[in-house]
Amino acid sequence: MTDPTPPTQKELNAALKAFKKRLKVTQLDEDSKLSKRPTTSGGSSSIVAIEPPNQFGKAVWDELVKQGKLKKMGGGMYELVES
Repeated sequence: MTDPTPPTQKELNAALKAFKKRLKVTQLDEDSKLSKRPTTSGGSSSIVAIEPPNQFGKAVWDELVKQGKLKKMGGGMYELVES
């Protein structure tokens, strides 16, 4: 069953902003773990997909995928589409 009211542009913008912030924090956290290994070359994080913040519903993430801003990776994970 689909949600009768589509998400507003304001909700979509807030969700995308929250997604980008979570992705950045996740990547920074991974980078900080990498830097402690002696064999690390100091490259950037290999994390490209994350589980989206749960304060937004599935309809919001589906709409962002439909708009081409996110890409569904399976297993509840989404990847940011670079523009």
